[in-house]
Amino acid sequence: MGRMEVERKTIGWAASDPSGILSPYIYTLRETGPEDVHIRIICCGICHTDLHHTKNDLGTSNYPMVPGHEVVGEVVEVGSGVSKFTVGDIVGVGCLVGCCGGCSPCERDLEQYCPKKIWSYNDVYIDGQPTQGGFAKATVVHQKFVVKIPEGMAVEQAAPLLCAGVTVYSPLSHFGLKKPGLRGGILGLGGVGHMGVKFAKAMGHHVTVISSSNKKREEALQDLGADDYVIGSDQSKMNELADSMDYIIDTVPVHHALEPYLSLLRLDGKLILMGVINNPLQFLSPMVMIGRKVITGSFIGSMKETEEMLEFCKEKGLSSIIEVVKMDYVNTALERLEKNDVRYRFVVDVEGSKLEA
Repeated sequence: MGRMEVERKTIGWAASDPSGILSPYIYTLRETGPEDVHIRIICCGICHTDLHHTKNDLGTSNYPMVPGHEVVGEVVEVGSGVSKFTVGDIVGVGCLVGCCGGCSPCERDLEQYCPKKIWSYNDVYIDGQPTQGGFAKATVVHQKFVVKIPEGMAVEQAAPLLCAGVTVYSPLSHFGLKKPGLRGGILGLGGVGHMGVKFAKAMGHHVTVISSSNKKREEALQDLGADDYVIGSDQSKMNELADSMDYIIDTVPVHHALEPYLSLLRLDGKLILMGVINNPLQFLSPMVMIGRKVITGSFIGSMKETEEMLEFCKEKGLSSIIEVVKMDYVNTALERLEKNDVRYRFVVDVEGSKLEA
């Protein structure tokens, strides 16, 4: 009984206003329920979405807000109804921590499309309390939204896979692109884009990176193994590649024209949008009509896809290219991320950081 009388506290780094600057914040961690897993956080990736939310770019932010949805940690306690995890397991938590369980997407194990999904942070949990993310010492999550990290996979490597990895794996799997011999394009070479190159190559695709400058050419071709690299404004090269690609994964998170990339698709080719953009995108309808091309989108991935993706990475020996930082560097890391000054994902070493002020 005494255990219930004392509120369990933890500390994280939170944004308190749209400046997006993070600082230490102590808050209550809910008690471990029957279906819950209590996790000591080891590390957490930094996603471009963290920028959007901490700065209230989408107009939906609630403060104080502890960001972070690429969380890896160690299980320290499980509820009485938890069967998938035991104390000491190394586990991950991604973008979601809840769903309704009864809608059509939930019944199809596609909880990321549930209209009542609950985000890992900047949301309200079923108990009425705000959800807080992975830039913190600990978290408590329902077992449905926890995945085991494959044995032997480095924790800091696993973190970006829980958002960036599954975000690009999901459409490749869903749209029937997980087969060799295809020709694909990756538009934008950030955290998601660099994983797109790695996944597509591991699936046996010919991969072209499409970028706005030559800055990442050598990295794309030599470090990531891309087959070709083209600058979107190089009209002659773009003309050469017209009608040559089965798909393009568009990871660009800012407003941009679609027509130049639609022209690269062959018959029935797919332009798959992934960047969160707050302004309308435009295209001329003949660009899709002539060639029966498809503009579609894909949104993170399901828990089943996350488990599949982690196993795929283990089987193929895939890893992300990261820069590990301490929590006291997190504001600088966010500034650099805003300028695309990272190869290709920051991961915060939470366990090795001093979180207190």
